[in-house]
Amino acid sequence: MSAEITVKPFAQLSNEELYAILKARVDVFVVEQECPYPELDGKDQEAVHFFLPDETGRILAYLRVYENEAGAMQIGRVLTTVRGASYGRRLLHRAVAYLEETAPGKPVVLEAQTYAIGFYEKEGFVVSSEEFLEDGIPHVKMMRKMSF
Repeated sequence: MSAEITVKPFAQLSNEELYAILKARVDVFVVEQECPYPELDGKDQEAVHFFLPDETGRILAYLRVYENEAGAMQIGRVLTTVRGASYGRRLLHRAVAYLEETAPGKPVVLEAQTYAIGFYEKEGFVVSSEEFLEDGIPHVKMMRKMSF
């Protein structure tokens, strides 16, 4: 059976869902990638959270979207805890469809680790910056213009 995508604003997340999301983010970005940084950045409260929980509530894939300071829709914290199952692709596709519906015409931006450029290109994103280091990891900015 395929996991179902859950889409919720911060205020609708249960304590258990929020804990599972934060645990997955720390496990992947801080522990697995050995990158200590402030994971709790004050943006979660304004974000819409997309996640695939398994039957126990463990997060299989996650991302968040929010309007950034420039007025673009920002996708961030994209992760999968189970690789090779297309969970990340399903989640990204769902987030893009959501943004086309809720924010038509607004640009969508993200900061991708360089190894993942191809993953985002398959969903219509293009590199829009030179490579830069964020927390010691090579990244590029990418953007996708939404349909009108």
